[in-house]
Amino acid sequence: MAASVCRVGSSVGRALAKTRSPILLSLRRGQASVSYAQSLVGAPETQLTALDNGFRVASEDTGHATCTVGVWISAGSRYESEKNNGVGFFLEHMAFKGTKKHPQTALEQQVESMGAHLSAYTSREHTAYYMKTLSKDLPKAVELLSDVVQNCSLNEADIEQQRNVVVRELEEVEGNLQEVCLDLLHATAYQGTPLGQSVLGPSSTARNLTRQDLVDYINSHYKAPRMVLAAAGGVNHEELVGLAKSHFGGVSFEYEADAVPVLSPCRFTGSEIRMRDDGLSLAHIAIAVEGAGVSSPDVVPLMVANAVIGSYDLTYGGGKHLSSRLARLAVEENLCHSFQAFHSAYSDTSLLGIHFVSDKHHIDDMMHWTQNAWMNLCTTVTESDVARAQNTLKASLIGQLNGTTPICDDIGRHILNYGRRIPLAEWNARIDAVTPRMVRDICTKYIYDKCPAVAAVGEFCALVILYDHSRYCGTLSNLPCPRLRQVLLSSSLTTTECAVRLSWLCNLDPVLSLQKLLTMRSVSVCFCLALLLPWCVQSQMSRPSLAQLDEDTQRDILAVDILNRNGVLNSLLRSEHHLVLRQARAPRPASRVPKRAQQGSRFALSLDVPTSILSVLIDLAKNQDMRTKAAANAELMARIGKRK
Repeated sequence: MAASVCRVGSSVGRALAKTRSPILLSLRRGQASVSYAQSLVGAPETQLTALDNGFRVASEDTGHATCTVGVWISAGSRYESEKNNGVGFFLEHMAFKGTKKHPQTALEQQVESMGAHLSAYTSREHTAYYMKTLSKDLPKAVELLSDVVQNCSLNEADIEQQRNVVVRELEEVEGNLQEVCLDLLHATAYQGTPLGQSVLGPSSTARNLTRQDLVDYINSHYKAPRMVLAAAGGVNHEELVGLAKSHFGGVSFEYEADAVPVLSPCRFTGSEIRMRDDGLSLAHIAIAVEGAGVSSPDVVPLMVANAVIGSYDLTYGGGKHLSSRLARLAVEENLCHSFQAFHSAYSDTSLLGIHFVSDKHHIDDMMHWTQNAWMNLCTTVTESDVARAQNTLKASLIGQLNGTTPICDDIGRHILNYGRRIPLAEWNARIDAVTPRMVRDICTKYIYDKCPAVAAVGEFCALVILYDHSRYCGTLSNLPCPRLRQVLLSSSLTTTECAVRLSWLCNLDPVLSLQKLLTMRSVSVCFCLALLLPWCVQSQMSRPSLAQLDEDTQRDILAVDILNRNGVLNSLLRSEHHLVLRQARAPRPASRVPKRAQQGSRFALSLDVPTSILSVLIDLAKNQDMRTKAAANAELMARIGKRK
């Protein structure tokens, strides 16, 4: 008898499902007249039942003529040791070699006679065996899945045959550089822990695995409380529960000598690994920091943050009009062929990172702007950025559930991760609750001043610096950043103005020769700007002349103008930018002008700024002035010589 039944979904959704509401029917037919809100309300419910032995059954009835049913197991490469790494993947291959009741030929005939598709996959924490078939063949599908999971034959001859197949597959995977790069990233990020192991395992393990290794793995991990029978499509939940009792009711829930496998905490290590191959024309680079576990409340803000960064590929249209700032830079500066922000979440940890493909000449620039995008998430993310990311994330969640197979997979993983199926309406509410301040705070928690893990595969210069800590957070880590940010955020400026001020503090990316000054990543320069910003920015943000320029140019011009007000860096802007500044600069009331400025002093600082900071800036400006004058004199002498 079932121990418990849990129905997931809203009461409105249940009513729609029972009455076969036009909203739900039109959603199933894919009619465009259904709004997003209506689709959330009309989504079918997910029903969850637990058997006496702890085996769980979950289903979602969508009314289709087909269905997908499968067994999801909490087992993967993270549950393996260094000795048997890859045994789960090897066992997945053995599942299709027949069972004690159905030899390989008979199993294949049974599946083909139903017009079904039998498949399986193994990840770091989950293993799944599933079948897509007609709804009327659900009982036969559950019977075959039960036989495959519990009664795999594991003949020695089949093991030897699959050994060669697995070795060849490992060789093929080595040609997928993205997979190799991400495996290396896990290996260096979680070095010395089971999560650093690859799903496929090394070829040496595949050559040396024995039948007893496979049997021991099944006996240790294929237990009823760690298994879920999930189904989606035209399925009746009560019928599915009855089938589960018949075929999975006898699955053991006890461990030998009470030796229950417990996941050891995985230790994240900021580190770098390279696999150089000059025979490749491009390099695959992945950089990541440690994120939140899959059940943490911080996951949704991190998902929104990743959506802010977005993705890019050379095949994309839009060019410089792409919504992602990093994508626009990739187009304008030809930084990379593609990039993708990713979030690989596990039960107690995750990798939050970016993977990109670039040639060896642009790796350093792309790495700089990648880290710059992370700093933007910690400091300058705006309302429009978050709104765009929220819409992108919602569309992605809806799009991933297109069909019975992805829905069934979503159900199985959710039951193992959360103990329940999280409905789309709840995901939607969580995403809508994310604010820019929340994104900044969460990203600061996981990204700010954290050492990332970096993996690189392909052709790159031996001297290229994949990760520079001073460039990544040197301008931030030595400042009283929380206090400065608090002062800036508590001011009376608008959100946009506050974002610009923060970008000057933490994200100085000039378009002209000012970049030469700021590439020093000097803490002193940033601190000087932080002190000068409060009384300089108010009178500049609303000038119509500046409004005619793009946002990046406005920020750079105003940043330089702050220094120019104190007699510094006058020669670092082109003449047309000087003209904009002169037109935009309004005279300040005499009451607001410091006394020393009224007396003709070159510097007018009302705050206590160390003179050493100013001396560096002054020396730089003087040197630039001297070079400018020398160039002008040389041009004058050349003209005089031509006249003679």
